[in-house]
Amino acid sequence: MFNHEIESQPTIVKYVEANCAGIHLLNLSRCAIGYVVRGTKHIYYGDTHYTISRGDVFYLGVGNHYVEDIPDDAKPFEQIIVYYSPVLLQRILLHLNMTYSINVSNSHKCEHCSAFNHVSSPASASLKSFFYHTATYLQDDNMHDDTAENIKMTELVYLIVSQTDGCLKTKVLSNVDSAHENFEQIIYANIFSDISIETLASMCNRSLTSFKKEFKRHFLTPPHRWFIHQRLMQSRLLLISTSKSISEIGNECTFPNTSHFIKLFKKEYGCTPALYRTRHCNSTSSAAVTPLVAASAVDSKVVGLESVAL
Repeated sequence: MFNHEIESQPTIVKYVEANCAGIHLLNLSRCAIGYVVRGTKHIYYGDTHYTISRGDVFYLGVGNHYVEDIPDDAKPFEQIIVYYSPVLLQRILLHLNMTYSINVSNSHKCEHCSAFNHVSSPASASLKSFFYHTATYLQDDNMHDDTAENIKMTELVYLIVSQTDGCLKTKVLSNVDSAHENFEQIIYANIFSDISIETLASMCNRSLTSFKKEFKRHFLTPPHRWFIHQRLMQSRLLLISTSKSISEIGNECTFPNTSHFIKLFKKEYGCTPALYRTRHCNSTSSAAVTPLVAASAVDSKVVGLESVAL
């Protein structure tokens, strides 16, 4: 379930993690554009992860993300994140286009852009400079200037859309089309909802045929197959990061019953969930498996991340 935008939520935040808190779930009601100042960030899909390194800029779309923030040796993990509601991001993009004639077109599209709800890339010199100055701004605990923050948020979007076409620019510019954004929001919000494709189509204000066509255009696969794959990836992550039973995991990932879950899992991955868990535990027996934990972040300026929920 998505959390509605709350006006009191911070928009530009610096997070500092002294210790590795393990894999945690973020349920974002706003998209996030961030920069890793120190340490390493992992984004998980099942037991596969993507690494965001120090000096990388990243985009996290509205919806669920499993992440792990790892400190750099004795120094804490640090990141700066700027949050945008879809409406605000769309408004900034249209403002840049209408006021400054900034060309917000983009021809880049790849499998990663379409399949995942995040992207990352090494930050350009201009983006590094932006986040350096933003970090300086955040050091002053007494400073809170709405005008300055609005200018900074607009500047960040400008720096991204003025770059050559790429995954980051594609994700940001997808917000120009509010219908597109609303479509994806509804899809990501209902990955683990026990509702029919017909109901989803109705929620998106589309006929069933139109919904299926648009879904395949966005996600490159039919709805039923995509949802099953997302739920199976989620189940793999729960198998290796929690001690929950097979039936609990199947139920949490919205499979109708345990036997159906086991059948689909075996068809997808070639073994049962129990055997998959055993194999993974054996392969990592020399290291402790990090439990799935609630997200937390403590900073001298702001405490807390977006809400944590399944």
